[in-house]
Amino acid sequence: MRVLSIIHGPNARSALFGEVVREQGHELDELSFAFGEPPSEAERYDAVMVFGGSMNVHEIDGHPWLTEEQRTISRVLDAGVPVFGVCLGSQLLASVVGGRVSRAPVPEIGWYQIETTHEAGDDALFRGLPSTFEALQWHSYQSDLPPGATALAWSPVCLQAYRVSDAAWGTQFHGEVTAEIFSGWIENYGHDPDAVKIGFDPDAHRALLRANIRRWNEIGRTLVEGFLEVARTRAGVEPQPATV
Repeated sequence: MRVLSIIHGPNARSALFGEVVREQGHELDELSFAFGEPPSEAERYDAVMVFGGSMNVHEIDGHPWLTEEQRTISRVLDAGVPVFGVCLGSQLLASVVGGRVSRAPVPEIGWYQIETTHEAGDDALFRGLPSTFEALQWHSYQSDLPPGATALAWSPVCLQAYRVSDAAWGTQFHGEVTAEIFSGWIENYGHDPDAVKIGFDPDAHRALLRANIRRWNEIGRTLVEGFLEVARTRAGVEPQPATV
């Protein structure tokens, strides 16, 4: 399969999800509207993943490419290509299908408990996950549940995961993040005014990262493997031998 990864920052890449794509023998193209490298004919890919970034959906004046990215996501959905949006990617997906994106009541930066819904038990991505777990977050904005979408997980603050139709998913939490990626975020937390405002403790989060990352990456693998299986089935592609 050909998988497109749309990224928005040098330290907000495909990470674990990209590793799994390659391990399964698929081709991964990592491109970026933000870097002036927009994908052409994104709807011709077998699967599309859209990741996070420091910008927000409404910040069109500072990031005019956001408009074209949303048009691209819309074309991909119209073509029936499976989509997985993470954080900003989830908010962009929600906005494209009619959901409202707004500032969250409080930022979620670090590890926060989420609870899956009853519908998650039958979902192709979520059915292998526990009903509650600590999720890695870094966001100050949220999206409402888009019209007609299915809620898959919530935190006390906001919607954490949803499915649109049977081939598009959004997660507010960062299932793709590795220890290396999150370590970089911790080092640079001072550039996020909301992280500073809530009193983010870098030493405490380094300890939590060491304690939680193995379990967290298992959850991330479950999600992306389920997504790739949906894409593979829809594309009619035979499974490839895994690589290590």
